[in-house]
Amino acid sequence: MTIDVHGHLSPPESMRRFPMPRSLGDAGAMIETKLAAGVDLTIIGSPVGAGAMVPLPGVDNYAQTEEELARFHDWLGGLVAEHPRHLRAYVYVNPFGGEAHLAAAGERLRQDEFVGLIANTSVAGRYLDHPDAADFFALAAETEAPVLLHAPAAPAAGTGLADLMAVEQLGRFADVTIGLACCVLGGWLERHPGLRLIGQGAGGALPLLVEKLDRAWSPEHWQRPGPGPGRGPARPALPRPPSGYLHRIWVDTATPSPAAVELAVRVFGQDKVLYGSDSPPLPGTSVAEGLALVDGLGLPEAGRQAVREGNARALFRSGLPSTVPAGA
Repeated sequence: MTIDVHGHLSPPESMRRFPMPRSLGDAGAMIETKLAAGVDLTIIGSPVGAGAMVPLPGVDNYAQTEEELARFHDWLGGLVAEHPRHLRAYVYVNPFGGEAHLAAAGERLRQDEFVGLIANTSVAGRYLDHPDAADFFALAAETEAPVLLHAPAAPAAGTGLADLMAVEQLGRFADVTIGLACCVLGGWLERHPGLRLIGQGAGGALPLLVEKLDRAWSPEHWQRPGPGPGRGPARPALPRPPSGYLHRIWVDTATPSPAAVELAVRVFGQDKVLYGSDSPPLPGTSVAEGLALVDGLGLPEAGRQAVREGNARALFRSGLPSTVPAGA
C-alpha cells in the first residue's frame, strides 16, 4: 500500500469562480489515476480553503467567513465519506484566524473524515514565528493533529515577483524554507514537544541551511536582535541550537529533485519522510515519477516501505484505514 499525504481538491463553487486546473474538480479521476500508479490512499485538503489557488486582484483568501469555511469542509468531508477507502482530509486553518475560527477547526477534527490540519507557511506577509500564532500551535499540540505547512497563493517570499510561474516554482519554495525555519526559531517545537509539522516539498531548502539556521540563533558578529522599531517582537530563547529540532519535522517528497529528497532523508531522518505527490494539481504523471524517485533513493526495503506507507501510519495513527482490498 502507498499513502499520498499531499493532494488537493477544490469544491465546485471555487472551480466556477476562480481559475483552477480542471483536475482539482474530479475526485474520481484522481483516485483512478493514483490507483493505476500504485497509490491507494490520498490525504486531500486546500491550502486556500474555498479561495483561489493563485493571487487575484480583490480576492482575499483570509477574509472567508466561518459559514463559507463550514460549507467547504462539509463538502470535503462528504467527498471522503463517498470514498472512505481512498481519501482522508485536512482541515484548512488560518493560524491567525482568532478564537472562533480555531475552535471551529478543532471541532471539525472530531469528524473521522479529517486527520490533520493544513495551514500556510506565511499569512498575508506574516510568518508563524509571530506570538499571535500561539493559540494555533496550542490547538495542534492539544489535538495531536499533524499539520501540513503549505505555501499560500501569495507567499511572503514571493513579494516582488510578477510572473506567476516564478511565484509558484520559486516564491512558494522559498516560503516553505523560511516558514519552517520560523516555526523552529519561534520556539513552538520547544514549547510543544508533541507538535507534528509536515513541510511540503522536502522542506524547501531548509536541509541546505542547517548551519545558517544555527547562525540565525547565535549571530557571530551581531548582538542578538531584540524588539524595536522595524524589528518586530523578540524571539523566545531556545535552550539549544535550532538544528537540534529538525529531527522532529516531517517532510513530503513533492519535489522533482532526487537530490532534495536524499538530503531530506539525511537531515530530517528516514522515519520523517512521507510520500507526497501534490497531485492534483500536478498532473498524474508526477505520481508515478514521484514513486520512482522514492524507489530510486537506494534505501533498504524497510526504509522504502516506510516512506511509501509506514511513516504516514506512524504519524497519522488510527486516522487512516488499515488496508485497501485488492481491486477496490
